[in-house]
Amino acid sequence: MTKVLVLYYSSYGHIEQMADAVAEGARAGGADVDIRRVAETAPPEVAAAAHFKTDSAHPLIEGPDALADYDAVIVGSPTRFGRMPSQMAAFWDTTGGLWMRGALVGKVGGAFTSTASQHGGQETTLFSIITNLLHQGMTIVGLDYGFQGQMGVDEVKGGSPYGATTIAGGDGSRMPSAAELDGARYQGKRIAETAAKLK
Repeated sequence: MTKVLVLYYSSYGHIEQMADAVAEGARAGGADVDIRRVAETAPPEVAAAAHFKTDSAHPLIEGPDALADYDAVIVGSPTRFGRMPSQMAAFWDTTGGLWMRGALVGKVGGAFTSTASQHGGQETTLFSIITNLLHQGMTIVGLDYGFQGQMGVDEVKGGSPYGATTIAGGDGSRMPSAAELDGARYQGKRIAETAAKLK
């Protein structure tokens, strides 16, 4: 059975919800799926002052070597000024040994994100994640236009050909919509199916 890892960092729970949807889609694509999160690196007083969500149903990833156990890795994080946040970047900065061994070459990767606004850096954040995956030799699967739910302007919605996205609102009060969660499920399923074909 194809093994898929959904790896995420979430400050306020938006990406955590998207991670659950991505995992649901990957399971629908026939994969055995694990969900893991990267460690919070902000000082506790900073996290508390910013009202970060500190509880999670998902365990921390054991370390970078765990990535090699999967056929696909789908990475989600919010944006920080148009790029992945330091928490996720710090994790990828520990993967040099995997790169040296070529441990992720030929595996499938994908990315998903959230921003406060519709033009808050979704695509650049996705590319800041995808760049790491490409350097590791992974084959990237985005949110293709087979998912028509990302089309149209009848409502505020995330979605990009580079990966599933959600819009949190400036105060973080908007949680992922049905269309955005469907996009995450679609991408998860496509990644699982692609990984099965390449395995």
